[in-house]
Amino acid sequence: MALFKKRTVGKPGEWYYCIKHQKVEEGPECRAADRLGPYPSRTEAQHAMELTAERNAEWETDPRWRDEPTRGESPD
Repeated sequence: MALFKKRTVGKPGEWYYCIKHQKVEEGPECRAADRLGPYPSRTEAQHAMELTAERNAEWETDPRWRDEPTRGESPD
């Protein structure tokens, strides 16, 4: 066990969204597993969950990422 806890300090102007506390923070305050970012502005960090939902929807409907081969294709 370490005697001193190393605190990660972000760069000025880096914004994160903590999914655990559901809040925007400047610099990484919470652990990496609980945050999204960095974002270039507070506004973008505030919309992190919306952006994540949009990206997930795009990924889920991307025809290049399907589990079943389409007609005429052979499975790998």
